[in-house]
Amino acid sequence: MVQKSVRLAGRVVAALAIVAALTFLSFRLAPVNEITAGFLYLVAILLIATAGGLVESTLASIVAMLCFNYFFLPPIGTLTISDPRNWVALFAFLATSLTASQLSARAKRRTREAVERQNEIERLYSLSRALLLTEAARPIAKQIVEQVAQVFEFPAVALYDRGSGEIYRAGFDDLPAIDAELREAAVRSQLFRDENSALIVTPIRLGRQPMGSLAVRGASLSDAALQSLVNLAAIWLERALSEEAVNRAEVARRSDELKSTLLDAIAHEFKTPLTSIKAVTSDLLSDSVSPLEQRQRELISIADEGADRLSTLVTQAIQLARIEGGKFQLSRGVHLPSSLISAALRQMKALTDGREITVSIAGELPLVSVDAELVQMVIAHLIDNALKYSPRGAPISVGAQVSGDLVVIDVTDRGAGITEEEQSRIFDKFYRGTKERNLKGTGMGLAIAREIIRAHGQEIWVRSKPGEGSEFSFSLPLAPRGGAE
Repeated sequence: MVQKSVRLAGRVVAALAIVAALTFLSFRLAPVNEITAGFLYLVAILLIATAGGLVESTLASIVAMLCFNYFFLPPIGTLTISDPRNWVALFAFLATSLTASQLSARAKRRTREAVERQNEIERLYSLSRALLLTEAARPIAKQIVEQVAQVFEFPAVALYDRGSGEIYRAGFDDLPAIDAELREAAVRSQLFRDENSALIVTPIRLGRQPMGSLAVRGASLSDAALQSLVNLAAIWLERALSEEAVNRAEVARRSDELKSTLLDAIAHEFKTPLTSIKAVTSDLLSDSVSPLEQRQRELISIADEGADRLSTLVTQAIQLARIEGGKFQLSRGVHLPSSLISAALRQMKALTDGREITVSIAGELPLVSVDAELVQMVIAHLIDNALKYSPRGAPISVGAQVSGDLVVIDVTDRGAGITEEEQSRIFDKFYRGTKERNLKGTGMGLAIAREIIRAHGQEIWVRSKPGEGSEFSFSLPLAPRGGAE
């Protein structure tokens, strides 16, 4: 501020010195008449306005008017004017000189502003090009700070990335103070400007989303350039967040693919010895071999049941691995809902013997377009779930009816029911109810059922209240008209 005042005072003194020198030259060294003198004064004022500014040219105009009156308008040597016409000439000279100085100063200011805007545009363009070459291995916020300081030649730049909570700086010494200003600007979304220290702290926003804040010291940016700079920073911070999310998703996808591939391979390796064990236990338990003692039969029966259970677990693991690994494809066909339910019940016959299973199917159900094997698997999972979580003497019902342009199949039990909190997690992988953890199972059945139904573009849901049992339902799409099983 002091330096600006000193420079302005120097320009004012120089302007007045030019007027004084011109007066001495025109009055003493090479005397001229008042018309020539007035013309020379106007030319001098125009030159002063062009080289300096409005303040210098205005003061020079007033001093030139006084000199013109004193040295060239009669009576000479006084500030009075005898001829009234000279008053008109004097004020015309003053008005002309002031107008000319203002127009010249305005033109100069606009030229300077145009040059500054052009420089700002070129720097913003250079910054955008530099940001295109950012390194993926380094934080984008840190690279923004470095590039802004380099391109705009700011002595100090700092950026607060709200996403990571980090502050990146270049050139700031008063770290606690600037950190507080940056965090406050990001929270309040308000621009802070300190003319004394030439400090600007502005929030960074993309739409309505606050992303952080930017501080620059020693800046002489226009409001438009500052806003463009902030927008560039917001765009690149958002791009960095998007790339990070994509990278995380890709890593997660590859991890799931690897996990699914390994699980599939291990599960298939289990299949071969399990088949051999099952063949041996079945042969030993059959009547075609020599009779077994009661103790031997009991032990072999335990091994046979264990082989069946382990085979079921391996089969579910393979199914889940294929679903998660993206190897899950539908083989759609046109089927009757009743035939799907009947086939599932036949599969579950060994487990449903001795249990009351009620089937309620609405008449004249339309055909559905589904993968029959997979839908039968869903029904079997739901029936198996109902058998596990309801008392042995309680009935289980399976039904099917039309709902709009869908067929809805439901399996209802009279078990203990499911709380609302557990209903939101019941279809998660490996989740089992908190009250029945002693029951056999892996927690994969309902997760597999949900993925199969979603693959058909439909939904599966549960309605339940503690003490009143549970009803699991899922929808199936209708087949196009004219189809047949």
